[in-house]
Amino acid sequence: MQWHDEYIAGAPIRAMYYTSMVGDDEAIRLASETLWELGFSPAVFKKARRDQKAKGVDIALTKDMLSHAYLNNYDTAVLMAGDGDYLPLVEEVKRLGKRVHLSFFDWSATSFALKTACDRFCDLNPVFSAAWSP
Repeated sequence: MQWHDEYIAGAPIRAMYYTSMVGDDEAIRLASETLWELGFSPAVFKKARRDQKAKGVDIALTKDMLSHAYLNNYDTAVLMAGDGDYLPLVEEVKRLGKRVHLSFFDWSATSFALKTACDRFCDLNPVFSAAWSP
């Protein structure tokens, strides 16, 4: 895959990726490097156990999405999440005049309140099923 530096009007200029994982510092670094090589600006947080939820992900994503909306750095945010905890964030970003599109796997597993608060919802299951079907 080849990345081009020129700006295309209306095209996304940055894709953030927020995640957490169990592992040592080297594993965290490798995950960040892999995401960066795929074209993402990574934020990888370390967690002690696989069954533990890392709040750092939610806080960092919320801080960045809200501050960039306030600074008028985007018109439309695409949030890939299904957690209803993001509802206040979506409402505030929309109050600032921005559009929020939500994408996630499995319509039924995604928070109904979050889906209806966003301007659009894209269920990724059919997209990936069609692409990966024999």
